[in-house]
Amino acid sequence: MSRSHIRVTEALREEACPVTEVLDRVAGKWSIGILIAAAHGPVRFTELERAINGISRRMLTLNLRRLERDGLLVRTVHPTVPPKVEYSLTPMARELHTSLTGLVGWAERHRSAITEARAAYDTAAEKRLDAD
Repeated sequence: MSRSHIRVTEALREEACPVTEVLDRVAGKWSIGILIAAAHGPVRFTELERAINGISRRMLTLNLRRLERDGLLVRTVHPTVPPKVEYSLTPMARELHTSLTGLVGWAERHRSAITEARAAYDTAAEKRLDAD
């Protein structure tokens, strides 16, 4: 292995690993839904559960804990009977929400182009298989 290859590999590891780790945490299927749902103000567990289609109580609980641990959510327990628990975004999560909103907009704008590109690719791949 050449020295330049080793330097590139080390640089990728140093720069990409933190990015990959963060994206793995915040770009998960459930994390995005939670962040978007909580962006409209403090939200209770049951409201999140209703807002995020298909999430189980266990998955919601695990993701809320992860997001809280990562500093993206604040969990507030109000001393009432029964206890009232609300989740809200931190300033860091609000910044992330802005980026997610941009990404959602991009996906909506390019959805049909991506669908067309996939269909063209699949058609070409079928023709290549038929030719072999």
